[in-house]
Amino acid sequence: MGITVSRAAAMAALTLAAMWAQAQPLPTGTWKTFDDRTQKPRSVVTISETAGTLTGVIRQRLDSEAKPTDVCDKCTDDRKDHPIEGLQIIRGAMRAIDNEARWEGGRILDPETGKEYQLRLTLIDGGRKLEVRGFVGTSMIGRTQVWMRAEQ
Repeated sequence: MGITVSRAAAMAALTLAAMWAQAQPLPTGTWKTFDDRTQKPRSVVTISETAGTLTGVIRQRLDSEAKPTDVCDKCTDDRKDHPIEGLQIIRGAMRAIDNEARWEGGRILDPETGKEYQLRLTLIDGGRKLEVRGFVGTSMIGRTQVWMRAEQ
C-alpha cells in the first residue's frame, strides 16, 4: 500500500508551502523606537497579530523626561486620558497583497499630539528593522521612523 505519486506530490507541496510561510518574517515582537531629533531610544513597543491584523502597544517609555503618570490628554477617542505606557498606538494594519514584508491599512497614534495617521509598516534588513510610516492622505506626505527589533 504505497503512496500514490499525486498524493506524495500534494504532501510535498503542502510541506513547502508551510516552510515558506514560516520563513516570512513578521513584524510581531518587541521594537525599540527612537527620537527623530536626537536618535536616542524613546520607547519599547510590542506588536502582536490577531486574525491577520496587527496592533502595537507602548510597553515602556525610555525617555528620561517621561513620567509614569503621563496620559494621552490630547487623544480624542477611547484612548483619551489613558496612560501612555500601555497605550495601543497601532491598530488595524494588515499584510499588503503585493508585498510579503509590508503591512498597511492601519492607523498609528502619536500620543504626544493625539493625532492619528494612516500607517505603512515595512520590514527591512532581514526583519531586524521596521520602517514605520505615518501619513495623511497619500504616503508621500508623512514621516518615516526606523524601529529596531529589541529581541532576537
